[in-house]
Amino acid sequence: MSIAVADQRASFPLASFAYSVTVGDVAMSFSEVSGLVREYELLTYRHGLSFWEGGSSTKFRYDKFVPLTLKKGLIAGAGCKAVYQWLDAVDKRNMRISLCDVHPTDPKQPLVEMVSWRIQRALIVKLEAPSLQAQSNDAVIETLTLMASGISIETH
Repeated sequence: MSIAVADQRASFPLASFAYSVTVGDVAMSFSEVSGLVREYELLTYRHGLSFWEGGSSTKFRYDKFVPLTLKKGLIAGAGCKAVYQWLDAVDKRNMRISLCDVHPTDPKQPLVEMVSWRIQRALIVKLEAPSLQAQSNDAVIETLTLMASGISIETH
């Protein structure tokens, strides 16, 4: 028995390979994004009757900087220059990482954003150059480590 496409879209998880990364207004290509974390701190309040009633706990969010790792293939062009200019700059930039899916009614249309992670303050703190080997034919992959804060999630 086959499942209708609409039922499949409603009950199966999205694939992780279709995503886009935008830094400011510049779309950049990355082969891997990891470290998207939004944490909450837990606070337990104990009062005079805590021995009997137990303490009360609450969570609160504060935007601390977390490491975000981006890996990209080295391609000569404008995208490469934008990353190196950002590395030399000291300003924090806004980012948007969007998980995409095919258009629900017309698969020939461009991908549609399903979930987006907005990052308010991102700063490159490390660029790790690839290892170069004469005996290998692997793609050249650079690793960028960012410190990111102000991560919010929105669904479309």
